[in-house]
Amino acid sequence: MSLDVSPKLLAEAESGDIREEDFVDTVRTSLPYAYDLIASLAGELKDGKAEFTDNQTPPPSEQERGQLLRALASDAIRGSLERHFGVELAFQNCHRVATFRPGARNGETYKRFTSQRSQILNQSPEFRDC
Repeated sequence: MSLDVSPKLLAEAESGDIREEDFVDTVRTSLPYAYDLIASLAGELKDGKAEFTDNQTPPPSEQERGQLLRALASDAIRGSLERHFGVELAFQNCHRVATFRPGARNGETYKRFTSQRSQILNQSPEFRDC
């Protein structure tokens, strides 16, 4: 299971829409490694001049790697985190997540980061089973 959903939030979802803030809070408590990593990258991006910030350090365990994969594989989670932090996310391999400024998807840097060429160049044997 990706998220630890409270009975209250589940009941709200069953009866209609939920507040995005409640969803993001559920993501924060359910996937703390992924949430904190993206929060940190978004903060670095906001405070700096770079076009993007990224993580190149593997997670400390498979549990944290799983959190990151679950967060970025879900359109709902990924989209909510992008809106919450005011960034656009990109992802390579098992842990290289990057935050870009809003509107970056049309830019050359984002296109280069998400290209097939960059994916191939960012491979190494230790990522084979991640």
